[in-house]
Amino acid sequence: MRKLFRLGALSALTLPLALTSCSEETVGGDDKGAAVDGRFVISASVQGSNATSHVLLTAESLDGGNLSAEGTGLVNDGASQWVFHGQDYLYALTYNQGNAGTTRSYFLGQNGSVQPRDMEYKVSRFTSYGIYDNYIMSMSTGNGPDTQADANGYLPKTLLLTYLDVNAETSRSNDTSSGAYSVENFLGNGEYVTLAGIQQSGNRIYSGAVPMGLSQYGAAIDGGKWVRKGYEDLVKTADGGSNSSSYKKGELQWTQYPDEGWVAIFNDSGMTNPTLVKSDRISYPCGRLKSQYYQTVWAADNGDIYVFSPSYAKTMTDSRQQTKLPAGVVRIPAGKTEFDDYYCNIEEQSEGRSFMRCWPAGGNRFLLLMYDRPLTQKGFAATDLAIFDADSKKLTFVKNLPSGISSFGKTVYVHNGAVYIAINVENSYPAIYRINPSTATATKGLTVEATEITGFGFLEAKK
Repeated sequence: MRKLFRLGALSALTLPLALTSCSEETVGGDDKGAAVDGRFVISASVQGSNATSHVLLTAESLDGGNLSAEGTGLVNDGASQWVFHGQDYLYALTYNQGNAGTTRSYFLGQNGSVQPRDMEYKVSRFTSYGIYDNYIMSMSTGNGPDTQADANGYLPKTLLLTYLDVNAETSRSNDTSSGAYSVENFLGNGEYVTLAGIQQSGNRIYSGAVPMGLSQYGAAIDGGKWVRKGYEDLVKTADGGSNSSSYKKGELQWTQYPDEGWVAIFNDSGMTNPTLVKSDRISYPCGRLKSQYYQTVWAADNGDIYVFSPSYAKTMTDSRQQTKLPAGVVRIPAGKTEFDDYYCNIEEQSEGRSFMRCWPAGGNRFLLLMYDRPLTQKGFAATDLAIFDADSKKLTFVKNLPSGISSFGKTVYVHNGAVYIAINVENSYPAIYRINPSTATATKGLTVEATEITGFGFLEAKK
């Protein structure tokens, strides 16, 4: 499958070697500038002849102008995901090829320069993340402790959480020893799940529950009681696959129930004993790219929870594991723990096309990163943007996007009635675009003289 998400080569735009260091170092400027109230912070990468450098830059506006990475900003080690905790801190959340990665955070000084905080953390591999009160939480599904192994030595799949306390600058993992975090038979059908995203509403957390099939542990229970009749040949007879698609002998990889959309509702950040709600109008609610499970459960400004499904199960190889449901949207009303009768078919308005990701765009509107063709066709790539108006159930493709798009940013920023997103283009500098959600029209804003914009947001200066 062709993936659009790649780092475009800008050999003609390579910046000087002043940014080749991987250490934390402020390049250019000093600490004698006038005091500021806040600044937009942009993370950019620069592809040199021998290495990629990463720098944090600041700007007064996103709506126009040029920003150079040459000789300015804070050089850093980059991140898998840049996460802004409100307007106070920026976290470089690092995922390093399945191994522990180094994560640290930054703040904006009174002089308008980005500065690192003292602590660094080792964050375990994660497939999704989110914010809850003063925590940035990352999560994945992995093996439980050895004490929970069955007679075959198989370990149950378990929810693995990391809590970064933003105020205390501490990090901790959840205690899985009691079995309270087991995700085996999570939905009552024997399969284990992974969770996609953290949407806080009051004290509750709403998260997409993605069925993953039967682990070795789950498939072996009572001689295979959870294997559906007629699905026995899907149980793997040898180890195989690679990277995020690897599997073990005895597993039944991917779900046997692709026509169900589940949301897990937790009462607090402990994320145990969830209330589970199911819709039979959508498939599982998450976007997918390799090992990452993108959040598609989001709150509108009025508190209603909209649950989007791209129906990614259409891409499964075996027809029994392919969903028959179109990409669509359902809703959990504000303060409730069950779906109402709201439904919208996204594919009806997009010539059968689905989406990779989505984000709130202010009010009851959402920005969707759309594929260029149906998921049932080969070679699909995420090349377009669209605004979904939840009130009118209308999908409108965004106009005035640039040509030669190589990738879109991983996050968006909502400000003054507009939604901003970074767009990286081939053979030119990337820019941040302002999208009017009412008209679905894009306007080019700040251009960054770098190879790629990897994140952006706003920080208030620390007094």
